[in-house]
Amino acid sequence: MKYTRFEELPVWQAAIKLGVQIYAFTSGERFKGQSSLRDQLERAAVSVSNNIAEGYERGTTQELLTFIYIARGSAGEVRSMLCLFEQLPAFTDFKSEISTLKLLAENISRQLRAWADALQNSDIKGQRYLNEKTRRMAQATRDREEFREELRRVQEANVARAASHTNVEDD
Repeated sequence: MKYTRFEELPVWQAAIKLGVQIYAFTSGERFKGQSSLRDQLERAAVSVSNNIAEGYERGTTQELLTFIYIARGSAGEVRSMLCLFEQLPAFTDFKSEISTLKLLAENISRQLRAWADALQNSDIKGQRYLNEKTRRMAQATRDREEFREELRRVQEANVARAASHTNVEDD
């Protein structure tokens, strides 16, 4: 699936969910007197989705990769801070909530890592570098791969059909 807007990206949507849940977590009385920790956690959480968005909008694969790694770093910062909160006596009653938030941040990190791996193995330099010739070449490559996949499916179906005919004749 090709995404045309960063808002369509599942990882960006997960990052927004993380931000919303972090803000819900930090809105309680438990953060009274912890404003610097609260602010740092909120900024790190917001940084994840913002860096995904900024990288996506930049128009080059290299810049996108840079911002994916920054977003991944922010997700790591969120997890690190949540690990700290797990150790603080004031947050003992919130271990389950903290664990849920850590899992969400970890999931986002995994998605970002997979995306970065895919981009690093891509020949496409980014939207900014596409012209009509490179677009046609990229489309021809996609069409060729789709044709090969369809051919493979037809061949598998023919083999399965031949095998079932052989089994019927043996009976």
